[in-house]
Amino acid sequence: MMQLNLSGRDIKSPRPALIMGIVNATPDSFYGSSRGGAELALRLADEGADIIDIGGESTRPGSSYIEDQEEIRRIVPVIEQIRKKTDIPISVDTRKRSVMEAAWNAGADILNDISALEDDESLAPFAAEKGLSVILMHKRGIPSTMQDNTKYDDVLEQVSSYLEKRADAAQAAGIKAEKIIVDPGIGFGKGLDENKALIWNCGSLCKGRYPVLMALSRKTCIGIMVGEEGGRADSDGRLYGTLTADLIAVMRGASLLRVHDVKACRNTLDVLESFRGIM
Repeated sequence: MMQLNLSGRDIKSPRPALIMGIVNATPDSFYGSSRGGAELALRLADEGADIIDIGGESTRPGSSYIEDQEEIRRIVPVIEQIRKKTDIPISVDTRKRSVMEAAWNAGADILNDISALEDDESLAPFAAEKGLSVILMHKRGIPSTMQDNTKYDDVLEQVSSYLEKRADAAQAAGIKAEKIIVDPGIGFGKGLDENKALIWNCGSLCKGRYPVLMALSRKTCIGIMVGEEGGRADSDGRLYGTLTADLIAVMRGASLLRVHDVKACRNTLDVLESFRGIM
């Protein structure tokens, strides 16, 4: 069983990790089936998602950032429609205070920031004021250039050190330690070997001080692992590889999984949970 207190309420699951279902309110996210709105979110909730993660700005490799008003236009109506039907926790994938404030006013609970509160200096104080839980992710560079430099002297130490520093900065801004989740940023400025090292060692990030979110779903590194030469653009052949990588991550210490395929992930975690007490 997994239980975390996120933004003032306990989120419990009978499974060994929480499932975060992905809804991309964008026209250009890398996996087309993740693009949608409230209807997709409600379907993922019915399939077993513990949290819905909504994004209005694609951060796939090679993508460009968009203006905050366009991001707000994309996500706020989705949040409002979800809130008419369910109180499921809603995470918002954004780097901007104006977007998170609009999302919070509409009913969002959790901040998921790929910049780890670096891109907008007013975002951390806002999260602290509202008591938001925050997900801090490691990346190198910006999406349009992040895959130009993927080598590290010691990827685990460097990513872990960065996340510890960002967690310290979050706490200095008033965010409580128990509201911090870390994400090593699989595919964000990392090569295949670096991604594999982070998956295998995810439980040791920040010396285990914070819950770890792993976002592996259908990413290029999964495509390479299953034999796609360079990864296939449509991402369709990566489900089984994703489920395997997610299972490894949970067994190695991950507390949350951010996924496109909620039902398949749920079934995988149900099987793992059935072995509790045997392994």
